[in-house]
Amino acid sequence: MITFTVPGQPVGKGRPRIGKVGQHARMFTPAKTVNYEGLVAHAASIAMAGRALLEGAMDVHLLINCQVPASWSRKKQQQALAGAIRPTTKPDIDNIEKAVYDAINGVVWKDDVQVVDVVKTKRYAAAPGVIVTIKPVGEQEQLAEQGDLLGALA
Repeated sequence: MITFTVPGQPVGKGRPRIGKVGQHARMFTPAKTVNYEGLVAHAASIAMAGRALLEGAMDVHLLINCQVPASWSRKKQQQALAGAIRPTTKPDIDNIEKAVYDAINGVVWKDDVQVVDVVKTKRYAAAPGVIVTIKPVGEQEQLAEQGDLLGALA
């Protein structure tokens, strides 16, 4: 299992843009997306600490913490932090998920095709950021079975 936190306001995956270089059209990813994906990849590589890429099917949990707008009244800010008000503004939860997955391809796993189960939650929090938890499918069951085997051997 691996868990890491990406600090700062979450950024969704931006749509590719088309620009001209001489007579040729060229597609490029917006700078904001590139910068955020770099931040995610850095946090993930620190958490991996030189370990090999995770293999097989993966369960992913994304806890997306958004900053409470400073323009809101103190009462409304408290309601948001208590979970009574949830963020229904951009970036959208699917685009944040895609930015995280694209950033950790080749860092945590070979490809995001390995993701088979996802739980994602978007809420307001005092400290904005994304907490990412990834575990191989069946890891908890394997640990329990190993514990049972060790208990039987004792």
